[in-house]
Amino acid sequence: MSIYSFGLDRNPANYQPLTPLAFLRRAARVWPDHPAVVHGGLRLTYRQFDERARRLASGLARMGIRKGDTVAVIFANTPAMLEAHYGVPMTGAVLNTINTRLDAATIAFQIDHGEAKLLIVDREFAALAQAALKLASRQPTLIEYDDPEFSHGPFGTDGPQPQLEYEALVQSGDPAFDWAHPADEWDAISLNYTSGTTGNPKGVVYSHRGAALMCFANTLAAAIPPHPVYLWTLPMFHCNGWCFPWTLSAIGGTHVCLRWVRARAMYDAIAEHGVTHLCGAPIVMSTLLAAKPDDMRPLPGRVSFITAAAPPPESVLAAMAEAGFDVTHVYGLTETYGPAVVNSWKAEWNALPAAEQARLKARQGVNYPGEDDLAVMDPVTMQKVPADGETMGEVMFRGNIGMKGYLKNRTATEEAFAGGWFHSGDLGVMHPDGYIQLKDRSKDIIISGGENISSIEVEDALFKHPAVALVAVVARPDPKWGEHPCAFIEVKSGAAATEEEIIAFARNHLASFKLPRTVVFDELPKTSTGKIQKFVLRQRAKAL
Repeated sequence: MSIYSFGLDRNPANYQPLTPLAFLRRAARVWPDHPAVVHGGLRLTYRQFDERARRLASGLARMGIRKGDTVAVIFANTPAMLEAHYGVPMTGAVLNTINTRLDAATIAFQIDHGEAKLLIVDREFAALAQAALKLASRQPTLIEYDDPEFSHGPFGTDGPQPQLEYEALVQSGDPAFDWAHPADEWDAISLNYTSGTTGNPKGVVYSHRGAALMCFANTLAAAIPPHPVYLWTLPMFHCNGWCFPWTLSAIGGTHVCLRWVRARAMYDAIAEHGVTHLCGAPIVMSTLLAAKPDDMRPLPGRVSFITAAAPPPESVLAAMAEAGFDVTHVYGLTETYGPAVVNSWKAEWNALPAAEQARLKARQGVNYPGEDDLAVMDPVTMQKVPADGETMGEVMFRGNIGMKGYLKNRTATEEAFAGGWFHSGDLGVMHPDGYIQLKDRSKDIIISGGENISSIEVEDALFKHPAVALVAVVARPDPKWGEHPCAFIEVKSGAAATEEEIIAFARNHLASFKLPRTVVFDELPKTSTGKIQKFVLRQRAKAL
């Protein structure tokens, strides 16, 4: 036995379970009067932010919320969403942030599968929540949130009614509520659902440990200095906003809330509050660049923009730089707490020609701090492919910012972690300098406006149309959304349909962001065994 094996045990003085909740407590002590949250005319200091989170936790505890319970929320990017990221896990419960763009049936599935005990709903989404609860087997306690900056009127009468208002719940709580650290840093902190690319969505479970480490990783990967001013253009329901609701407390940042991503609202917020950082899908960049002159404001300085999904085209990068935005390209999945790969830019690349810079910026990059390793591997042999920039394999992760697993789905969890690596399902290459680049998506996922869309789900919906004989859906490049679903359809003999008719039909079966924006009627290319050749259709879609 080593001399370091005796008398050096863990104890409360030298070991505490990691949790991002501790960052808010520290911020309230270190920067009590520093601006924490801005929302319209509302201003919260870190002292007030901490007190409100504790009040929420206290109120939830009095309602019987305990460790292991699920509290679901349907919120826009508001102070209540930020408070929920702290107040819910302060009780030991697990926060489930539901995508506000989903259809009622999918939300009903998530409420049932996640066994939500309590559901808090912004009034803007009252009708959606009521429709979901009509379909759900579970009937969680319903609480309404009335955003004082953007009131949407009371809940309608056609559905379950709220039992309490959010602000009343907060005010009923104790501002000195003594929340406890998780007993184990591996305890669950949040539940995030995938986009259901192969059937029902899977529930991705995050831990206190992973969330805390992701906060450090975000700060290092994006080189964020102390006291940034962060504009919420990224939905907080998406991977818990890449863990930025917790990250900013670690560095005393200011959250600038934004209900709707509109050009004028973004420019106004950046100019008035001195925004230094924001994140989002390519659609956010497109919105900023396409703004009317009357909607634009001079920027207070260079603004850091962190984008995921499809790599930005060279023209967009150039336009963003000219407009005053420095773009950082990242890549990740729900299972990796959001971005786990960053295109870490090297100073010497600034001297390269623009075309070469664009080629380098199109790559996804290297592993985040917190990820021990990033590899492109043969999923059968589990051997790394040559780092030649040409040999394709599956992108895999190993490290400390990976999910606990899929809720109530042991088989899918074991498959995802087979061989001691997380299998992303994305295909790519490894370049000689260690930077990866995605080449295809093994499950034909379409990323539109930062949202994952299953081609299979769209195909299933279109197949229900009486005129459709065969259908295949692929991604078509889109300058605004990055990609959009493009449907290739063979109609039945003697039948007829129009593009408008197909899209209108799909609207009855799909969430709006999943609708095909292009429909092409043609004979589908097939192999000798009758399998549709999607790679041919992708080329056709690109050429449209």
